[in-house]
Amino acid sequence: MQVPRTTAATTTAAFAAVRRDTRAWQLQVWVSFALAVFLCGTGLAWLPGQSLDRAFMVMGYVFCLSAVFVLAKFVRDKEDAVGSDTPLWGLVVWGGFAVAMGLTAWGLLRMAIDPTYKAFLGVAWLFLVSSAFTLAKMLRDRHEADRVDPLAGRRMPVAERDDGRDAA
Repeated sequence: MQVPRTTAATTTAAFAAVRRDTRAWQLQVWVSFALAVFLCGTGLAWLPGQSLDRAFMVMGYVFCLSAVFVLAKFVRDKEDAVGSDTPLWGLVVWGGFAVAMGLTAWGLLRMAIDPTYKAFLGVAWLFLVSSAFTLAKMLRDRHEADRVDPLAGRRMPVAERDDGRDAA
């Protein structure tokens, strides 16, 4: 009986199914999200006008942030056919995201503040939404990879190795 040989190529191919993000990418995602939160917080803290406007915008930003994470999970679960979500739940998720984005945009546009300040808040808000989607994807990818190979989290991703050896 012939025993199959294990080479670096076959071991690497076995781990290729478990794809992991590099530490540099994970750092960039977290830094981008933190920067977006900081910019939004700074813009809202220094928002001229009434306290009611500031409270509305804070609630809008938080509503958008939570809607992003719910939508990202819903879309990923639907793609993977993991859950048995009903069409009504899909309507709730997509509707919640649309309402959050729409009401926040409406509140931002109707405020009586300088257009430059509106532009800053708008760009910071869109940066927050896009970085939250990226963060949700990165966290979900890491979770799925850890489920498939729990010990892989301790190994260095292939892209970060320079010696060509596998991480096992």
